[in-house]
Amino acid sequence: MIEGGTIGDITWHRIVEAEGPEFEIGFLLPDATSDAVAPYRDWLEPRFLEPGTDRLIMTTQSYVLKTKHHNILIDSCVGNDKERRFYPPWSGLSGTRYLDGLSAVGLSVDDIDFVMCTHLHADHVGWNTRLVDGRWVPTFPNARYVFAETEFGFWSELNKKGKKYSDGCIDDSVLPVVEAGQADIVADDYAFNDDIWFQPTPGHTPGHVSVHLNSGDNNGVLSGDVVHTPIQCREPGWSAVGCSDRAQSAETRKSFLDRYCETDTLVMTGHFPSPSVGHVCRHGDGFDFEFSAV
Repeated sequence: MIEGGTIGDITWHRIVEAEGPEFEIGFLLPDATSDAVAPYRDWLEPRFLEPGTDRLIMTTQSYVLKTKHHNILIDSCVGNDKERRFYPPWSGLSGTRYLDGLSAVGLSVDDIDFVMCTHLHADHVGWNTRLVDGRWVPTFPNARYVFAETEFGFWSELNKKGKKYSDGCIDDSVLPVVEAGQADIVADDYAFNDDIWFQPTPGHTPGHVSVHLNSGDNNGVLSGDVVHTPIQCREPGWSAVGCSDRAQSAETRKSFLDRYCETDTLVMTGHFPSPSVGHVCRHGDGFDFEFSAV
């Protein structure tokens, strides 16, 4: 199983919090009716769809980027001890292997210099904080947490109406970082340096960004939730139930897949089953995903 690799001078690792059957396909993708899924079933099962339950096989994970000077964590999964009403399987987790995964690549929480979130949904911000003596404190004490301006502004304003709008994740996983003075709110097209920059990919959320990598002649892109599951490569018009603008999400996904199709850019997905990374290719008039060899 691929847990890491290199893109030029950037070394990357996957830090897996959980992997296995998660959401029922018709719940996550409302357009995925039984009739619509039927032509794909033989291809989907069992690798991408659990037979008998129609639950999608998904991974919840972070990526760590090691550059010459910094350790950067992209997205931070669900986290421990978080109360979640919208998605109960994420509520009250404990004893996950997440921090062990970080240790396995030679890093401790003290070694992370930057945390970048593609967007501020609960399964991408959870390990931003952890519970210490009844308080949410930044998990990574030496890190700057980088949030895109549109995304942060949208959720901050919506959250003022009540934490139910964000399922509590802004209160317990974002604002404590701000209050600790560790947050940097940056432009949606923020460039960390010449090798790492944000690419606006709105639709799943208003300020969703992907993270583009370029080092030497090598390219990669961390897609966040532009695409959740390989079936959306075959059917890019199928947007997730949690998308803030499902039509925009579909257009962004089509543009994203078209942009990287048949290129050397390594697409590093947020939720595809292991090994999770690979390349976009053509499939008839649409797209497919070629996983990197294990």
